[in-house]
Amino acid sequence: MPLVTITYLQQLAPTHMRPSTRQLPENARIEKVSQITPEFSRFLYQCVGSKLNWADRLSISRNDWDASLRKPGSETYVLYQDGAPQGYAELATEVLAGHSEVEIYYFGLFPEAIGKGLGGILLSEANRRAWDIPQRESTLPPVSRVWLHTCSLDGEAAIPNYQARGFSVYETLEEETLVIDASLELWPNP
Repeated sequence: MPLVTITYLQQLAPTHMRPSTRQLPENARIEKVSQITPEFSRFLYQCVGSKLNWADRLSISRNDWDASLRKPGSETYVLYQDGAPQGYAELATEVLAGHSEVEIYYFGLFPEAIGKGLGGILLSEANRRAWDIPQRESTLPPVSRVWLHTCSLDGEAAIPNYQARGFSVYETLEEETLVIDASLELWPNP
């Protein structure tokens, strides 16, 4: 099994956010999916993750996938351009010792959207929405931390984008990881 480096990054205050200076193109929008289905979530996950070896969620049941989407503080934001999805961010919230910690659980662009300056814009919006999640979910206490992780299988722009948005590395680990073809069932075999 290959050795993979996992990098954890965080922000401890909303003042650490550094939004992208780029503007969303006129033909694009970022939209919260209010009643996301496991099928749509899996579609986004596979379209973004198929080139990045995302496979950790592919073996879970529909019910378990749905349960993760229904937890308080779980939100999904989709970047659309010309009506088609181009990327997404999924937020997951945990309550610890009277405060909320929000993980940018999944984040990425479809392969054809990479390199167009959209990643910083989408990450900025996901970051902003992570910090203000208690305004939409009144049962959650204030957010004390927004965090995420990436690995050496991710694109080369990932960590620089996170750091440009104000995230700081707080831990790096190496582990052996079984790399699974994340495009399983995305397309039939030729």
